[in-house]
Amino acid sequence: MSEYVSNGPVVLGAIPDLSDRVWAEAARYAALFGRELIVAYVDVTRFVTYEDPDGMPMTAPLDLTLSAAASRHGQNVREAAEEHLAGVEWSFRSLVGDPASALKALAEEVDAAVIVVGTRRRGFGETVREFFTGSVAARLAHRQHRPVLVVPTQEPFTESDDPWAE
Repeated sequence: MSEYVSNGPVVLGAIPDLSDRVWAEAARYAALFGRELIVAYVDVTRFVTYEDPDGMPMTAPLDLTLSAAASRHGQNVREAAEEHLAGVEWSFRSLVGDPASALKALAEEVDAAVIVVGTRRRGFGETVREFFTGSVAARLAHRQHRPVLVVPTQEPFTESDDPWAE
C-alpha cells in the first residue's frame, strides 16, 4: 500500500459565517505542518462555461439575483480570514460550482497536505439539502486520496436533536 505524503499547503473550505473553531484548527494545522493556508470560498451560484487557451476559467451565473449576494459572501470570507489569520501565511482563492468538486480540484492543483472543512449547520433545511446533495466532507473523503479534517462547528447532537437518529 502506498502512503500519501504531500509538502503542499493546507486548504480550508470557507463559508461566510464559518465557525471560529474551524478557522483556528485550519491555522493550527498550517502551523503544525509549516505550510501556507489557502482559504477557498466556493461560489455555488456560478458555474464554469469554458476555459481560455491559457487555462483561465470563464464563468456564468446560475441566477443574476444570487450572483451579487455571492460576491459579497466571498468578500466576507476574505475579511474574516484577515481577522482570524493574523500572523498566519495565507492566501485566498475564489472558486465556482459544486463545493466538493471545486475543493478537490484545488487540492489536486496545489497538492494539498490536507483539506479542512466544518460540519454542516443544524436545521431542517440543511438536513434536507444534505439528503439530496450529500455532505461536502463525506464527498471529499470518498472521492480523493488526501486527508480531510472535519471540524465540528457546534456542540454534538443529542439523541433528541439528531434528525437521523432512530
